[in-house]
Amino acid sequence: MKKVLIINGGQNFGHSGGKYNQTIAENTLAVLQEFENVEIKMTNVSEGYDKHEEVKKFVWADYIIYHTPIWWFQLPNGLKKYIDEVFTAGHTKGIYMSDGRNAANPEINYGTGGMLAGRKYMLTTSWNAPATAFTLPGEFFNERSVDDGPLFGFHRMNAFVSLEKMESFHFHDVEKNANIERDMKLYREHVKNVFEKELKPELVS
Repeated sequence: MKKVLIINGGQNFGHSGGKYNQTIAENTLAVLQEFENVEIKMTNVSEGYDKHEEVKKFVWADYIIYHTPIWWFQLPNGLKKYIDEVFTAGHTKGIYMSDGRNAANPEINYGTGGMLAGRKYMLTTSWNAPATAFTLPGEFFNERSVDDGPLFGFHRMNAFVSLEKMESFHFHDVEKNANIERDMKLYREHVKNVFEKELKPELVS
């Protein structure tokens, strides 16, 4: 039985009601429930949480799936606070032991003190920006992808605690040109394909 933690970082703030990421999380849950060998827990950050219980969920999980809108090219404040609080509470409690360095040679091995080795994570993001803003020459993100550009630090954060990256999925143009039915269909196919590979029983020789 594989264990999956879904973290929904959507929240109600300004003109955002958090509904889009709630829909993404519900679609994730629906696809994962089709697999017989999966146990699922979900945290909706906007509904409140106990940071120590969240640490236990990270340690419990084989897979972590983050759902987040992007506000001003960063995580929304609620999800950022969640990560700050939970990861800090997880120091020596299963998330990370140290920054990995040794006093004898502090110049090397930074970022090798994570405690979540063997676990993987997936990121989904939702943007007002169209996909072409990341791909076309002369457009805003200078041909840098979401993962290698604005969310580079997020991925290094997960590497710091020894989580292994799975293929991300990014929703674009969700304010001015959303096609929820199309995008959720593509996303469900993505989740199904990724987890079919992950959960495929190993052949015993």
